[in-house]
Amino acid sequence: MTNWILWPILAVGVFFVLLYNRMVSLRQRRSSAFSDIDVQLKLRHDLVPNLVETVKGYATHEKELLEKVTEARATAMRGGDIKDRAQAESILQGAMMNLLAVAENYPDLKANSNFQQLQAELSDIENKIAAARRYFNNATNEFNTAIQQFPAVLIAGMFGFTEEPFFELDEAEKKAASEAPKISFGA
Repeated sequence: MTNWILWPILAVGVFFVLLYNRMVSLRQRRSSAFSDIDVQLKLRHDLVPNLVETVKGYATHEKELLEKVTEARATAMRGGDIKDRAQAESILQGAMMNLLAVAENYPDLKANSNFQQLQAELSDIENKIAAARRYFNNATNEFNTAIQQFPAVLIAGMFGFTEEPFFELDEAEKKAASEAPKISFGA
């Protein structure tokens, strides 16, 4: 008769171990997803000085803008938690968009093959960042949902599983992402 009592207790114990392991797995998936974002952000950070130097050669009186881009890059590279990084990266992306917009005023710069290559690389990196951000936010959503569902919510708090932030676009990025891209065929 004691076996009949032990089986339900063992089953409940196994169930809670499986729930705990699932939450750990989802947290690890989220961390891995952020690593993908981090790799792309580092590529963008490495590209910024080259882009600034190229623009500097043609747009010498845009010193203030070039300094803002450099400062935004330095701030973004400092790191911090996900929310701080997202904010710093949004500022950097805005500064980069301003830099590219100013470049439109310099036909010689737009025709420069080095600038065109850097612009293509930046576009590719931005697309990869967007894809990595979507994957990360999906992993974050899955994790947050899992720790809020019953019965996982009963053990999530006991083991320190808390809701995690998304890597979100700021309002300027949301607006830019919703607008159709401008395509130019002239140099």
